[in-house]
Amino acid sequence: MAERVAFVGLGVMGFPMAGWLSSAGHSVTVFNRTRAKAESWAERHTGSVAGSLAEAAASADIVFTCVGDDPDVREVVLGTGGILEAMQPGSVFVDHTTASADLAREIADAGRARGIACLDAPVSGGQAGAEQGRLTVMAGGEQGAFDRAEPVIGAYSHNVRRLGPAGSGQLTKMVNQIAIAGVVQGLAEALNFAVRAGLDPAAVIETISKGAAQSWQMENRWQTMVDGEFEFGFAVEWMRKDLRICLQEARGNGAELPIAALVDQFYADVEGMGGSRWDTSSLIARLNRHGKP
Repeated sequence: MAERVAFVGLGVMGFPMAGWLSSAGHSVTVFNRTRAKAESWAERHTGSVAGSLAEAAASADIVFTCVGDDPDVREVVLGTGGILEAMQPGSVFVDHTTASADLAREIADAGRARGIACLDAPVSGGQAGAEQGRLTVMAGGEQGAFDRAEPVIGAYSHNVRRLGPAGSGQLTKMVNQIAIAGVVQGLAEALNFAVRAGLDPAAVIETISKGAAQSWQMENRWQTMVDGEFEFGFAVEWMRKDLRICLQEARGNGAELPIAALVDQFYADVEGMGGSRWDTSSLIARLNRHGKP
């Protein structure tokens, strides 16, 4: 069923996600702090551009956001003239930003007081997944809100699941990022070792990728890592933001994250090399910095 939807935040993820909503036949209104970006979206897709957050949210059945960090979410959702203030009772709010679980719970409480159901629904799959409409979406919130939003979210995803009450989506995204951090660092070390040992990395990967070492990162990034190409969407500075959220949560729940903390510092090294906008596979650049093998 077609819905009236608003999408706030047209970055590398939100721009294509909103496009998929339009392609699916939903009535889409977009808003971006930089209006030119919203107008560029409207030139490519069927939909309208709102002049303010309130205008975008006021008539929408479902409002989606995909912005930067906790302060950005707090400003656009909870601030004066923000999204929850403008939404109608009975509507649904879905936040695709990777943010803290505490903020997700705060938003859910604020929405409940206004008769608005809220889902925290961070995504995985990167820029390529957004452009291909094949994101994984991990959601927290009420079952009824999820049941209503899931068919709409399906426009840009291939895997959508509710993991529990408010905050559960963000906690699951933290698990995702913790796992990725260790895998990427392990692959970087393995490739650097293989080249320094005089092995043909293509032959090595062809062999080990058929066994227990296989991973998405290995299948999709080994060649570009060897070639020193790091322009594949999810930037180091974004990963550091996500790992900061993970480490803060761990301090509260008692989990030990020694590998995640170490990899965060390795990413800090990459930033020091000028790589804040390189993608996360650039951990290998740190290992190569004293001379590529």
